[in-house]
Amino acid sequence: MSINKDIGNIRLKSTLFLLFVTMIWGWTFIWMKQSTNAASNILGENLAEELEQLIVGFFVLMRFGIAAFIFIIIYPPARASFKDKEIWRGGFILGSLAWGGFFFQMLAIPNISPAVSAFLTSLYVIFTALIGVLMGKQRVTWILGVGIFLATFGAGILGLKEDQTVFDLFITFGLPEWLTILCALIFGAHIIATDEITKKVDALQVTGSMLVVVSVLSLLTFILIIARHGDISYLDEVVLLITKPSFLFPLLMCAILGSLLALLLLNIYQKHLSPVRAAILYALEPVWAAIFSITLGLEDTTKWLFAGAICLLLGNLIVELRNTTDNKKTVEEAE
Repeated sequence: MSINKDIGNIRLKSTLFLLFVTMIWGWTFIWMKQSTNAASNILGENLAEELEQLIVGFFVLMRFGIAAFIFIIIYPPARASFKDKEIWRGGFILGSLAWGGFFFQMLAIPNISPAVSAFLTSLYVIFTALIGVLMGKQRVTWILGVGIFLATFGAGILGLKEDQTVFDLFITFGLPEWLTILCALIFGAHIIATDEITKKVDALQVTGSMLVVVSVLSLLTFILIIARHGDISYLDEVVLLITKPSFLFPLLMCAILGSLLALLLLNIYQKHLSPVRAAILYALEPVWAAIFSITLGLEDTTKWLFAGAICLLLGNLIVELRNTTDNKKTVEEAE
């Protein structure tokens, strides 16, 4: 009885901390949007559009570079663990996936609203389940298909204007939406990988190596973007964005809260919950983003936004309930 109670307390504690993570990540969509808006206002709209990739690369680099620097300073064991090959292996896998997800998400967000970006990102619940199917961890059922259909349909209609119909779906679904869906796929893989890796190595230590990997990949990406762009005459202006409070504040919030604190809590507590259960909890992230975005006046509250959000969340919920039922059956059959 005592063991079951302890397990229950750990799961409750993990659930509450991960719920807090979803609130932080809900805010990150606002902060990312604020940073891109600030860059447009400071550099000029035409210039910001021309150098959009450079600004995004710089933001991601600074976000994770700051997070990695702070973590290594405040947690000395992270430095000692850098000699461990398993820590680096886990950090490389998690860091590569995290970098890909955040980069594509950030690349899309200048041309998409915070709530739509957040709800599309929540498709990682569906992708987590699909990856589980491919790995043989979950069965294919018609209920799973219904959940996927609802989530996909809901994601598709999120960005429709008030006067548009469902038939306009493929007209309005552009590159920013597809980039965000790609980001969701990568985050789904990250959830699965986090579940596997943090059960084998120390969660705090692997967080340090992961942040370092993301920072290095972001630096290489930033250099490649500069080389591809050719014209570096605006580089000084982009770098000087960190001296502007309207850009620096959301950057620091994303770095300290969205990257450092949130990823620490994720790596420590997600291992106590199943991957899909963690994913469905993370699906609350867009709800927070929508609430914050609407409150701050950053969002057009159309009927399609609400309809799409309901369909997407319902689809995610069906997938989670199906997974929970399958797990119970598996346990019963084993007994």
